Amino acid sequence: MTIPTQRIPGPMPAPAGRRTRFSLRVTALWFAAVALLVCGAGFAVRVLAAAAAAHPVAAALTAAACLPLAWSSVRAGRRLRLRRAARRAARALECAAAEIVEPAPVAESTGVAGAVGPEVAWVAAEPADYDALDGDAFEGAVAELCERDGCRDVRVVGGAGDLGADIVATAPDGRRVVIQCKRYCATNKVGSQDLQRFGGTCYAVHEAEVAAVVTTSDFTTPAVEYAEQCGILCFDRAALHAWSAGTGPGPWALVPAPESRV
Repeated sequence: MTIPTQRIPGPMPAPAGRRTRFSLRVTALWFAAVALLVCGAGFAVRVLAAAAAAHPVAAALTAAACLPLAWSSVRAGRRLRLRRAARRAARALECAAAEIVEPAPVAESTGVAGAVGPEVAWVAAEPADYDALDGDAFEGAVAELCERDGCRDVRVVGGAGDLGADIVATAPDGRRVVIQCKRYCATNKVGSQDLQRFGGTCYAVHEAEVAAVVTTSDFTTPAVEYAEQCGILCFDRAALHAWSAGTGPGPWALVPAPESRV
């Protein structure tokens, strides 16, 4: 039987960052890079088409040689998705097994022998061992925290082509939450370049109303300064563990909701 939990007041970590202004320069640079990439791809296609027209036999042989590589890539992608699904299923089974073997809830005594009071004692949740997780499992664990605290439509979207977003969700007050997860060791801090890549897409591409970077490590000073300029929340190791234990808030609780949503 699961022991009910209650958030116990305590010292709240102060993750850095509230939205102050949008970085037009970073967004413009990002779109310029995308435009250059598209133009380069188009030029490469034109060159390949011209070469194929001039040497059709060589082009056919090259295409035939590339087919096995493409098929191998597709199979590798399928295996990766299957491994992720297997890890999530294993975590679900572990949680179910833990619930089965949990002890009965601790009840508050009324002071009369043999009598039990009507109220159940509340305990704080134990933070997970995030250092033991790999990158995919860490994203899943943060998504579970969002679901636990009332978010809806929680999706783990991290992977190739995610454009900086690992988790998207709808906060309890209806705002769109976009989170990037950084599973780093304690000595590897999240730098300003990581924040700049996320800042260039979290608002312009993913339409975030609450944007946060959650890490098992810490942030460099330039990263925190950039986050403050762009309104990105920095959840370091202490803030993550407080959120997990129920003694600290989720990212959306640190950004005041517009009055229209209250």
